[in-house]
Amino acid sequence: MAHDIAADDIVRTHEEAAAAERPPLLVLDPLLAFLDAHDLGDGEPEIRAIGDGHSNATYLFDRGGARFVLRRPPRPPIPPSANDMLREARVLSALEGRARVPRVLAVCDDEAVLGAPFYVMEEVVGHVVTSAMPHVLDTPQERLRTAHELVDALVEIHGVDWRAAGLEGFGKPEGYLERQLRRFLGLWEHNKTREIPEVEVVGTWLKENLPASPAATIVHGDYRLGNVLLAPEPPSKIAAVLDWEMSTIGDPLADLGYFCTLYVERDDPTLGKFELSRVTREEGWPTRAELVARYEERSGRSMTDIRWYQALALWKSIVFMEGNFKRASSGMSDDPFLKAFGDGVTALAERAEALTRGE
Repeated sequence: MAHDIAADDIVRTHEEAAAAERPPLLVLDPLLAFLDAHDLGDGEPEIRAIGDGHSNATYLFDRGGARFVLRRPPRPPIPPSANDMLREARVLSALEGRARVPRVLAVCDDEAVLGAPFYVMEEVVGHVVTSAMPHVLDTPQERLRTAHELVDALVEIHGVDWRAAGLEGFGKPEGYLERQLRRFLGLWEHNKTREIPEVEVVGTWLKENLPASPAATIVHGDYRLGNVLLAPEPPSKIAAVLDWEMSTIGDPLADLGYFCTLYVERDDPTLGKFELSRVTREEGWPTRAELVARYEERSGRSMTDIRWYQALALWKSIVFMEGNFKRASSGMSDDPFLKAFGDGVTALAERAEALTRGE
């Protein structure tokens, strides 16, 4: 979804950027020089912001008939080890022709251009689905087909030979789950604004019940319905998988567990503002168990303990949300959506702790 750019998102020159109250997200003159050097359109562009704007900033450009998308980190301060555009561009380039991803057109690692690294990718036309299916796909049959496409696209990602794709060194294939636990325990200590005992309980349970991982694959890290583009016309088909900023090499079942955690069934308790794709409550969407069975059949990989992976996904979400709440409540972010995370974090922590008890 495209929307207007905020008044302080864009300036013309670096001098204007230095004088601005907040760092702008686009500095037009050096950016146009970069686009010219990479033959990306001509002249003054029309620019629209796309996406929800809570994480990285993403813009649709129409420049001399050339349409493309620019993606850059949010305004500083940027959370540690997040919003890495060069890493995201690397995995997209590696997956070109191997999975359903947009093609990268240009990458800029020179922070003198916009104040942060960024990249430009092709525009993929399609539907982003959260609260409602597009009219042309809004039938039980197309909803079922969409669910199957979600599983099949994930199987394709996990089936890529990441070494042959040039991703050696992109992540450490061994010990992924152990590192996730260590990393997020450290992030919790950095992010927390109050004591939430359930977070500590879940972290301990995860360490004590660590499953054995299958062979390592590419891991998307945020795989869900809202991070794919559906092709404009039926039959339902995923045109592209987006938002690769959390990707690495690791345990593929972490993606499946995360996907199942955010996939709600008709009779599930509501997640409120954290229910990112409530459309899956409607007729035609299969159960989580059916989706796991399809993944196992298509991938040849068995889900050993989905409850553990779901608890991990919730726990990681809690840590991230507490960090966003900390940024907003301390004045480091002016996003009102992030300021509302306080109560939601405690509610998710209670749900995660209940999951460890099999509830």
